[in-house]
Amino acid sequence: MSCFTYNVCTLTENAGNIKKHTNKKKSGVGKMEIKSIYDKEFKEYGRVVEGYSVAEILKTLENDTPCPDDVVYVAEEPKLMATADTKDLGTSLFGGMPFQFGYCNGHNTKMNCMEYHRDSEFNLGTEDFILLLAKLSDIEDGKLDSSKVVAFKAPRGVLVEVYASTLHYAPCHADASKGFRVLIALPKGTNVGTTETAGKNLDDRTLFATNKWLLAHKDASEIADGAYEGITGENIDIAGLI
Repeated sequence: MSCFTYNVCTLTENAGNIKKHTNKKKSGVGKMEIKSIYDKEFKEYGRVVEGYSVAEILKTLENDTPCPDDVVYVAEEPKLMATADTKDLGTSLFGGMPFQFGYCNGHNTKMNCMEYHRDSEFNLGTEDFILLLAKLSDIEDGKLDSSKVVAFKAPRGVLVEVYASTLHYAPCHADASKGFRVLIALPKGTNVGTTETAGKNLDDRTLFATNKWLLAHKDASEIADGAYEGITGENIDIAGLI
């Protein structure tokens, strides 16, 4: 695919064109606007990372990872860890700390849950994808009102940092015929096990996996797995916006 010849800098030059395709329609969750990661509003949630080649990572995502009808997540994929781009990029992103390159792939239009880590997460897609985001500071009395959730589209081949203070979850596809294949880069050990706590505060109640604090909507399947019910309002579904 031609996108594999691009690096982050090349795609950033097209930011002006991407902004023109913002969607704003009525949906079952009211009026939600899908903005671009190049819009100024995204600066509160994350940033675009430039300067590093990502061609081999994109090629590996495309050729060596699945795209199911639902959603699959793998915390660390050996083939992604072994690309020619991985060492230099991972060292830069995490400042020399151990890191893991995995993926989240498939088809999805719903929010279901919101999570955060103590560190930034980095995403990179082989196709355009949409992130549903909120702020950690939007949580009040242990609950997040889903009306606080916003949507941003990321173009294929552009590396995105999602700040540690930003709530997020599985990406959504921008095109159902293509789905999404998205790199999930995190500190090593994230999402790979569970940790017992003393259960003394909200952090303890929402800790769902290692370095993963999770708030679930009552309709999310994660509730059955013991996730904390921490999202009020509608379970956002952007199917009508794409």
